[in-house]
Amino acid sequence: MNHTFLSMIFILLTHLLVGQELPEKLSETDFSLGKTITIKSNILEETRALNIYLPSSYSTESLKTYPVIYLLDGSRNEDFIHVSGIVQFGSFSWINMVPESIVVGIGNIDRQRDFTYPSKNKLDQKEFPSSGQSEKFISFLEQELQPYIDATYRTTTMKTIIGQSLGGLLATEILFEKPYLFDNFIIVSPSLWWDDEKLLDRQPKPFDSKKSIFIAVGKEGEVMERTAKELFDLLEKNRKQHTSLFFDFLDDKTHGDALHLGVYHAFEKIFKSHKE
Repeated sequence: MNHTFLSMIFILLTHLLVGQELPEKLSETDFSLGKTITIKSNILEETRALNIYLPSSYSTESLKTYPVIYLLDGSRNEDFIHVSGIVQFGSFSWINMVPESIVVGIGNIDRQRDFTYPSKNKLDQKEFPSSGQSEKFISFLEQELQPYIDATYRTTTMKTIIGQSLGGLLATEILFEKPYLFDNFIIVSPSLWWDDEKLLDRQPKPFDSKKSIFIAVGKEGEVMERTAKELFDLLEKNRKQHTSLFFDFLDDKTHGDALHLGVYHAFEKIFKSHKE
């Protein structure tokens, strides 16, 4: 009985589909969010892939210049696509959250190597055997990548860095040691547990230029939450008048999904402060 009923339904649906006239496809084209280029780094002694997002006006407004957002973990299968989407959405004229910007996603080869300074912790050394080369990677950013982007594209002087997890550790190290490299620092879920939290013992280098620093962390456990707040408190203690500092606890996010909302909130806060 049930088998007969199901057979009748299947026959009826088949007749309906056969009798339905589908629309004719007139054309099909691909569209892309950006482009991928490969450069040879003499400092890193390897080739590196860069994913580049250009605003839609870049090709039509030949005299316009654009801020640059440098994204760590910027491979296509990492954070490049969704962060570039936030930039595109945020720069729509009816949203006006972030200025039209170029996004440079830095593809990874070995993030454990590039994003960490040498740790004296034996467990760190065992679990991350290639670690400890952040100084070389920072030199690559300063001496090769930034000059290449400025020479290749129409850029303003405003530079932003986005780093999450080990990328947040690196962004913090840059803020402490070479703050002049970026104007805006977006640091999400930084892995400040590295090297027994020794980075938090450093005294950040002073700077005179205007900075915006945004720190965010999700519900990620005692160590992650505590060290992110300690980073904020340390910077707040030494904050100058020309520094905007923000902290965001994303209580409904975890380490895996905090970045997207963190970046959105950072853009809201940072670029609003630039307008004021």
